Amino acid sequence: MKATRTVNPNGISKLGKATWISLAVTVFVIIAMASCCTTIDSAAVGIKFKKWSSNAELRGGVEGTCRGWVWYNPITESIFEYPTYIQRVTYDPFTVNPKDAAIFSMTPTLAYQIDENKAVDIFVKYRKPVRELEMGYINTCIFEAYRTCANNYTSDELMANRAKFETEVRARLDESMNREGFIVREFTTKIDPPASLTAAINAKNEAVQNALKAENKVKEAEAEAKIAIAKAKGEAEAQKIQGDGEAYYNRVVAASLNALLVQQYAIEKWNGELPTYNGSNALPFINLGGK
Repeated sequence: MKATRTVNPNGISKLGKATWISLAVTVFVIIAMASCCTTIDSAAVGIKFKKWSSNAELRGGVEGTCRGWVWYNPITESIFEYPTYIQRVTYDPFTVNPKDAAIFSMTPTLAYQIDENKAVDIFVKYRKPVRELEMGYINTCIFEAYRTCANNYTSDELMANRAKFETEVRARLDESMNREGFIVREFTTKIDPPASLTAAINAKNEAVQNALKAENKVKEAEAEAKIAIAKAKGEAEAQKIQGDGEAYYNRVVAASLNALLVQQYAIEKWNGELPTYNGSNALPFINLGGK
């Protein structure tokens, strides 16, 4: 007996049709599951919230925080993610005016991170991603800190107390940003004064340098004069010592020569005759004893 097989008009068997239906259902389920699942990095915090909710107990519709694999209903729910690792941003220069209305340029670099315990508060209040918060709320905090602190200084005072100024700005940022859930880790500022003040500072520094050079030259001249005086005194003392030595020598030589000259003169005047009486039988003026 032969088996019979029913074939539909399009040439597809019932078994093949069922297989294609199963495959289509499987693909649909996979797509649906993929759209209902997401992952939150371990260095971030996820916020699961309802897109619309009449429950007054859910602030902003927030159901809670999450990490890792998260399942949700994409029709009624959504997941918002905030990184909790340190963010670093360098802003474009701010224009700030101290008390004397000069124009300073401040270029800040900020390192901060979101307080995980306040991530829900940040989401409920701002409902914006990190980059938009940096250009919005955080940008405003920095400018307000600069403006408020700069009003306490004149231009000269600000340049002379830059470290103090930065400390005050950092303190205001800590107060305003930490309160909202942003922890300030580092904050530095490149301060550029107006061109006129820079020129005045350079001129002042040049004048100070020139004065120091003049003072050094005076000290150098004084030192050279002292050296010359000391050298002259030394030469004079040496000459005096040399003169005293020569004078002493001359006196000694003169004293010794006087006795010899007397004897020489007597000999030259002697006529060769011995005196009539000579008790010692010696020639006059001549020491025959060898002493």
